[in-house]
Amino acid sequence: MVPDFSQPTTNDLARYWMPFTANRQFKAAPRMFVSAKDMHYTTDDGRQVLDGLSGMWCVNAGHGRAPITEAIRAQAGVLDYSTAFQMGHPLAFELAARLTSILPGDLDNVFFANSGSEAVDTALKIALAYHAARGEPGRTRFIGRERAYHGSGFGGMSVGGIEANRDQFGNILSGIDHLPHTHDPARNGFSRGQPEHGAEFADALEPLIAKHGANAIAAVIVEPMAGSTGVLVPPKGYLERLRAICDAHSILLIFDEVITGFGRLGASFAAEKFAVQPDMMTLAKGLTNGAVPMSAIAVRAGIYDTLMTGPESKVELFHGYTYSAHPLACAAAIATLEIYRDEGLFERAGALAPYWEEAIHSLKGSPHVIDIRNIGLAGAVELKPRDDAPGTRAYDAFLGCFEEEVMVRQSGDTLALAPPLIVSEAQIDQLVETLRTILNRIA
Repeated sequence: MVPDFSQPTTNDLARYWMPFTANRQFKAAPRMFVSAKDMHYTTDDGRQVLDGLSGMWCVNAGHGRAPITEAIRAQAGVLDYSTAFQMGHPLAFELAARLTSILPGDLDNVFFANSGSEAVDTALKIALAYHAARGEPGRTRFIGRERAYHGSGFGGMSVGGIEANRDQFGNILSGIDHLPHTHDPARNGFSRGQPEHGAEFADALEPLIAKHGANAIAAVIVEPMAGSTGVLVPPKGYLERLRAICDAHSILLIFDEVITGFGRLGASFAAEKFAVQPDMMTLAKGLTNGAVPMSAIAVRAGIYDTLMTGPESKVELFHGYTYSAHPLACAAAIATLEIYRDEGLFERAGALAPYWEEAIHSLKGSPHVIDIRNIGLAGAVELKPRDDAPGTRAYDAFLGCFEEEVMVRQSGDTLALAPPLIVSEAQIDQLVETLRTILNRIA
């Protein structure tokens, strides 16, 4: 049979199975973007929609940046693809050097993957390989945290703490425990920046160590700020306490900075913002400004060095991906890092953070609002759920904002906002005032 490559109808929505989407609901009333530039998307009916979530927490430098576009175009004409297995290309090594130069502490080695999900699964595998190489192969357990999102692979889904992401799939990785989440609205409601209360939530790690034995635990993985579950900011002293407990028991501490990396919190990385050094860090999203899929796993020098033993012909880590360090992704990432540097976008985010804080907290007292949280250029407005239909009030607010040409993110009954770091004060005002209007409109 000869394949039929005839042009299909462009308005046939049935074939594409959309991710994390109520497909039937969407296809009954689709919302289509056809282009994007700077702070705005353009819809298929010509409307300009202000991007209040940096695409999906990833377009930190704004849309359609010419240096990134040109870097991808030029690289495609020179070297479109190169395997990373037993072969290399110069941009991969250049990017690794540039990236490690801005990472905190001794995160001196980088492994490249293609998504945050792959980065997390890679970090978990590196943790297992590291402990085996240092003579403790029994360290196989992982500890995540409730309400955490670490991607949709089996590793990330298992250490993640969002139950809906696991409910349909039955078997997950064994040997997983979860720390309690840090969301404590009774004590920390409407906090500005880091909440005052909750450092003691980290102490829940100690009973797990006592239960299993420290020599059974490979790593603890947390998002420094939990983004996808609704911008849960770490309480003061919480990350420091986790670090101290892990150090006391030779447990690796992994920061999932897929969302918090590259300026989102008003610093290069959350590890810098909170002055806590992880043993590994997962990165993605803002690494290429969302232009090409790419992620990175940064590891402390001691982890890398521990695995660099035995015969030189030995493959030290039996792991990788067809598209690891893809040339186009490397080109996009280098161009992105140069934009961040040349435009001072991390510093700009820090300078804008106080204005952002005042603006988003001005929504306190609006209908249905039960909590507001912020840090850097990230924020969340939590709404009171409807008694008979949790999540629908925030979904209606999301739709209402879109109709008023502003895009926000709905997660349960929380609305998350995280605009590109190029956002202006006037655009922050537009975001907040649009949301205020919609909150006054919905039931």
